[in-house]
Amino acid sequence: MGQPYPPLRFTKSRRLVAGIRRRLTAAAGALALAGGLVALGPQASAAGLTQVSGFGSNPGNLSMYAYVPDALPAGAPLVVALHGCTQSASDYYAHSGWPTFADRYGFALVLPQTSSANNANSCFNWFEPGDSARGQGEALSIRQMVDKAVAQYGSDTRRVYITGLSAGAGMTANMLAAYPDVFAGGSIASGPPAFCANSVSTAYTCMYSPPDRSPAQWGALVRSAAPAGTASWPRVAIWQGTADTTVRPANATELRDQWTDVWGIGQTPSRTRSLSGGTTLSEYDDASGRPAVQVYSLSGMAHGLAVDPGSGPDQCGSTGTYYLDTICSSYHTARFWGLDGAGQEPAPGSLPAPAGLAVASVTDTTASLRWDAVPGAVSYEIHRGGTKVGGASSTAYTDTGLAPGTAYGYTVAAVDASGAAGPVSAAVTATTTGYTPTCHTASNYDHTVAGRAYKSGGLTYATGSGQAMGLWNTFTTHTLEQTAPGHYVVADSGCPA
Repeated sequence: MGQPYPPLRFTKSRRLVAGIRRRLTAAAGALALAGGLVALGPQASAAGLTQVSGFGSNPGNLSMYAYVPDALPAGAPLVVALHGCTQSASDYYAHSGWPTFADRYGFALVLPQTSSANNANSCFNWFEPGDSARGQGEALSIRQMVDKAVAQYGSDTRRVYITGLSAGAGMTANMLAAYPDVFAGGSIASGPPAFCANSVSTAYTCMYSPPDRSPAQWGALVRSAAPAGTASWPRVAIWQGTADTTVRPANATELRDQWTDVWGIGQTPSRTRSLSGGTTLSEYDDASGRPAVQVYSLSGMAHGLAVDPGSGPDQCGSTGTYYLDTICSSYHTARFWGLDGAGQEPAPGSLPAPAGLAVASVTDTTASLRWDAVPGAVSYEIHRGGTKVGGASSTAYTDTGLAPGTAYGYTVAAVDASGAAGPVSAAVTATTTGYTPTCHTASNYDHTVAGRAYKSGGLTYATGSGQAMGLWNTFTTHTLEQTAPGHYVVADSGCPA
C-alpha cells in the first residue's frame, strides 16, 4: 500500500497550523515508516469507478466512489473497501481485485477516499477517537456512504461487508467494533486490533509492538465501542505477512485474541490448512460449527495486500507498491463471507423489496413507518440499523423504546408463505424528537477515550463544539454537557443537566 500509517491528524478548522505541522509530519513519517515515502496516487477516475456526491453530512470530509456491475439486482450485497496511506480509491480499485468479484458474484463496491486535507499522508485517521468512534468523523462518513449505497443500489443491509489495507485496515477494525449492527463481516489486511491506539504515539506502538493484552481486555475494547446490548458480531478475516516490519505479525495474534473473545470462542484453531503462496489458514468456529474468525499467515510476505495476478478462478489483482504477488486475498475473503453463493449467508427469498418506505411520525421514543404492500407477502420484517427488530402483518409498524433526539435507520423486507424474507427496501432515517442533556466530569484523557472529546497536537477539544479544553492528560479535568447526539460543550461553571 502507500505509506502505511504516518498519522498526524489535522483538525480541519486549523489550516494555518496544519500547514506547518504537515511538513513536520512528512519528515517524521519518512524516518518512521518502512519503504520510504510514496507519491500520492491519482484521484479516483478509473473507467467504471464513479464518484458519488450527496451521501450525508460527511463530518469526516471523505469522498465516496463506487463500482456497480451492470444490471445489478436489488438485494445484492455491498462491500466497502478502504485504501491505505498515500493511496486513493482508484489505486485500490485497480490493484486489489475486488472489481473482478463484484462482477463475478454480483455486489456493489464502495471505495471511500481520504486526502491530505485530513492527514498529511492521506491516511484514514484510525487512531483518532474523534474520527473512529461510532457516530463521529470519518467513521460516520463511511456509515453514511453505506446508507447512500443501500438507497441508491438497493443493497441488502443484512449483507454489508468492509475490508481495508494497513491504515484502511485499522479503520476497518474500528468500524467492525463500532458498527456491528451494520457489517456482517470484515477483513483486516496488515492492520492493528480495534481501538488499539488513541493518539499518534500509541499508533506507532501498536504498529511496531502491540500491547500484549489478554483476549478479554482486547474484547472489552470492541464491546465498549459497540451499541449497548449487542449480541451479534461480524465474522472477521485477518491477513498478515510474517515478514511485515511496518505492522508487525504480533498484531494478527492480538486481533485473533480480540475477535475470538468477542465471539466467546477459544484461541485454539478448529482447523489449520495450507494454501498457495506460502499461506497458512487457521479457522476458529462458532458454536454452530461455522468459521467466525479466520487468520491467514503469509510466510515471507512484507507489508501489503496479497494479490495473485492471472486469469484463474482464484486469481486476482495486479502488483504494485504494497500489492504483493502471493495469493488472492479478495477471492478467499469473498468466499469466507459467502459472496460466491455457496458460503455462509442465506440467500434472500423471492419476493421483491417493498417500495415506498417512509416515516409516518415520530415522538421522543417512537418511530412509525409505512410502506407499499408486496403481492404475495404474508408478513414483513422490520430492520433497525441492519438488525431485525420486529415484524408486521400489515404495511405499518411503530418502533418503541427509542432514545430522544436520535437518528435511526430502517429497512423492511417482505416474507413469503415459506417464511423466507426477500431483499430489504431502500433505507429511511427517523429522528426522534427531544433530547435529554447529560453531564460528564472527567479528565481530558478519559473524555477523549470515551469519545466526548478529541486530541489534536497534544491539546483536547470537545467533540461537536470544538471548544478548547487544554492539555490532553489525566490531570486536567472538565465537565462536559452533551446537548445533542455527538455534541458536547464545556460546562465547568455549572451543568444544567
